[in-house]
Amino acid sequence: MRNVVFVSIVGLAVMLFFIPLVSKGQPQGPSRAGADVSQTPEVTAGPGWKTAPRAQSPANFKAARVKYKVDGHPFNPHDLSGVWGNDGINLDFTKIPPMTPYGKQLWEATQATSPDPKVKPQNGGPGGKDPMMHCDPLGYPRSLTYSYGMEFLMAKDRVVQFFEWGSYHRVIWTDGRKLPADPPEPRWYGYNVGHWEGDTFVVESNGYEDRSWLEEERRAEWSRSRGMPHSDQMRITERWKRTSYENIEVEITITDPKVFTAPWVSNGKDTLRPGVELSEYHCVPSDSEAYNRDQIYSKK
Repeated sequence: MRNVVFVSIVGLAVMLFFIPLVSKGQPQGPSRAGADVSQTPEVTAGPGWKTAPRAQSPANFKAARVKYKVDGHPFNPHDLSGVWGNDGINLDFTKIPPMTPYGKQLWEATQATSPDPKVKPQNGGPGGKDPMMHCDPLGYPRSLTYSYGMEFLMAKDRVVQFFEWGSYHRVIWTDGRKLPADPPEPRWYGYNVGHWEGDTFVVESNGYEDRSWLEEERRAEWSRSRGMPHSDQMRITERWKRTSYENIEVEITITDPKVFTAPWVSNGKDTLRPGVELSEYHCVPSDSEAYNRDQIYSKK
């Protein structure tokens, strides 16, 4: 029974991986065709517990906005705390800079293959190259682009950013330290330092593990069949600004001279999710292997 449950959970995870993500900023949640979602109870662990961002229906999201008095709520622009979004913030592929020859080589190596000529190659299938299908950490900024909700926690000497997908986190130090000129070892979530420039929280980072992807390739001709690589020389600068109690904006600048001929700048925004809390969403290698063995490779 335990194995059946595990396989079912992983099956659900892979199913969600294949479902196209919906438009940003639109509250999503469980629903049934023809059902009145306003009558759908939220799934929680009991009194005092809250539902997860992606489990909050549109009706419950609307009710939570009223309950927590979101409209016109006073806010401190230097306080980014809260649970934000449920669907990630994509990089802007219309602004992707040209790649270097080395960058093109890395990019071409991400091309998925397919054992069946009738099936379009896609990362996530048997011939996929996506590191996440092996339970590698998503890294950054992919945890921002592939997110089931994120949360900022503010502390005196640091800001901690949590992600539901994978239960990952990164620490952004605000105690005055500088980025290491020569990071002693790569990190999936980099070395991060932050400071305030007026009402904008500026985060600088380096030292990234180069096995991660920036994001899936989202240009139509290669959508989901390739990934966007980076090198260990990548540096990222983020400029976060809370423009209202329920809205946050970010500008992300990716500088990687080994892969891109110019910085890649993207802008995005996200919305506060009142009445929710992050849940646990781990990628478990043994479960993933069991699912691949029993549900994918056995049916080739």
